[in-house]
Amino acid sequence: MVFSLASCVPARSFLHLLLFLPVPLLLLLLCATPAAGCPARCECSVPTRSVSCHRRRLAAIPEGIPIETRLLDLSKNKLRSLAPQNFSQLQQLEDLDLSANLLSSVEPGSFRAQPRLRYLRLRGNQLTLLPRGALAGLGDLRLLDLSQNKLVILLDGAFEEQLRLETLELSDNELVFVAPRAFVGLPSLRQLALERCNLSAVPGQALSQLRGLESLRLSQLNVAEVPPHTFRNMPHLRHLELQHLPLLEALPSPAFLGLNLSTLAVTHTNLSAVPALGHLRHLTHLNLSHSRVRVLRAGGFRGLARLEELRLRSSALERIEHDAFLGMYSLRLLDVSSNRLATLERSAFPELHEVSLQTLAIGRNPLVCDCRLRWLLQRVPPLLHTGDKNNPEDAQPECSAPASLASKTLREMWADPLLARLVTCTKPRVIAVATQPVQVEEGQRAWLNCSADGAPPPSVSWVTPSRRHLTVKSTGRVVVHSDGSLEVRMAERQDSGVYVCVASNPAGNASLSASLAVKSLSARDRALLANRSLHYDYTDADYGNGHGVASPHNASLHGNGTDRYARVRVALDFTTILVSTAMGCLSFLGVVLFCFLLLFAWSRGKGKHRGSVDIQYVPRKRKAGGNEVQETSGPRRVNMKMI
Repeated sequence: MVFSLASCVPARSFLHLLLFLPVPLLLLLLCATPAAGCPARCECSVPTRSVSCHRRRLAAIPEGIPIETRLLDLSKNKLRSLAPQNFSQLQQLEDLDLSANLLSSVEPGSFRAQPRLRYLRLRGNQLTLLPRGALAGLGDLRLLDLSQNKLVILLDGAFEEQLRLETLELSDNELVFVAPRAFVGLPSLRQLALERCNLSAVPGQALSQLRGLESLRLSQLNVAEVPPHTFRNMPHLRHLELQHLPLLEALPSPAFLGLNLSTLAVTHTNLSAVPALGHLRHLTHLNLSHSRVRVLRAGGFRGLARLEELRLRSSALERIEHDAFLGMYSLRLLDVSSNRLATLERSAFPELHEVSLQTLAIGRNPLVCDCRLRWLLQRVPPLLHTGDKNNPEDAQPECSAPASLASKTLREMWADPLLARLVTCTKPRVIAVATQPVQVEEGQRAWLNCSADGAPPPSVSWVTPSRRHLTVKSTGRVVVHSDGSLEVRMAERQDSGVYVCVASNPAGNASLSASLAVKSLSARDRALLANRSLHYDYTDADYGNGHGVASPHNASLHGNGTDRYARVRVALDFTTILVSTAMGCLSFLGVVLFCFLLLFAWSRGKGKHRGSVDIQYVPRKRKAGGNEVQETSGPRRVNMKMI
């Protein structure tokens, strides 16, 4: 399109004008060159006042751009630098696109003549540094795109004059450092993206300057932690995305203090537990997908009464506990697809009759279709997500067990009452153990076995003689192991009594009693045991049945553990003596060796010595008979060998 007189006046006025024009002038207008007022190799539009020089292989800013141009597209060319004189005549420019060029520098003041510029795109260039003053004069700028450059550092005051800037794109750069005051002067900024950079820490001090920020995206960074109060002074932040942070293993609760988020996405991380988010009272959308969370604990989302959508897909999720979604009255969508879930019980939703849950996505899980899933088949209308056939990661939930229902979708069973009748459970059965009751001596460990079967496999708990209820989560001196066995460490007299093993599943309960008798020791043995207990490690793998304890079976084989305990005690004394003797010998030999080394060093410092020495002396005069003195011959010489 070209600039023309017809586009400058209304159509009716233009026709009246043609009626009164002389014929020569009319011919001149009709024969005017179409390229008048437009740079060569560019396209111009008068109605929109735009000039497009897109993909023209330009190495410099073309001349002849109309001064009334509002939109200028110079993307995908070969421009290498910008100087203040390049756009000095384009004072009405509002939208400038310089994407996908070869710009390596922007001189300070390059845009000082464009006070009306609102959109500046510098995406996909070779910028390594944005000097202070490079954006001077752009007081009305609303969008700045600096993504896909080679920026290494953001200096203090880099954006200090952009008072109306609302969107800032800094993704796909080589940033390693953001100065603490880099974002000073951006009171109107609403959206910020820092993605695919080399930052090793979240620039919390710089972000604290953005009090008006509403949306923040941090993705594909080398961040290993999010310190407490990282997002302080950001009261208007509503959308926060922390994605593709493989080094992030935990999120402390103080990291989000002071925020009023409505959307939080923490995906593609190494988190192993759901972070504490109860203080985010206004949160409506939460995405924790692609993590290592294995269990959703009871009350893990307590306080999120306004949460509407929860996504936890493609994680390592294996179990959802009872009351896991306690207090989630507004939940509409739950997506736990592509995990390792065998079931999803009704008890996970204690307020299901009050909530507005509409969609449940549990496809691509190894579901065991038994009575625990019956509540889903009885729901009208159905909650189950039907799946998207065009999306390979999205599929309808189907059974992996039992064999009679393998590969059947829950949707099919919901529609066919005959199939729904096959969704059943088997009441648990506790297998009696012949070695019980158990007798141990005081101070030993006791081991009570409890084995049960059923469909689904039952959970085992114990009731002690003091009516204390123990599960696998219980801690202390008496604990329950994952195989259902009960371990009593350092048995005491008050531990004696009847213990009840209770096996439970959705079909019912079964129980079995086992008695434990703890024999008291003499005063001497009790003192010896107390002394030995300070040094003996009861987790020795050779003691007992591989659990580091004396099982009832082993106790019956070794006189209730007394002989074995004596052997362990004697072995311990011999080992202690042996270790003490070895330490004494090594200390003595070390001191002797040290003394020899000192003597050797001293002798070497004296230099070489002669192997022999000659001593010359004059012998004494001796008396002969008659008191006459007889002189001996001259001086004598004695030769001595040095050893």
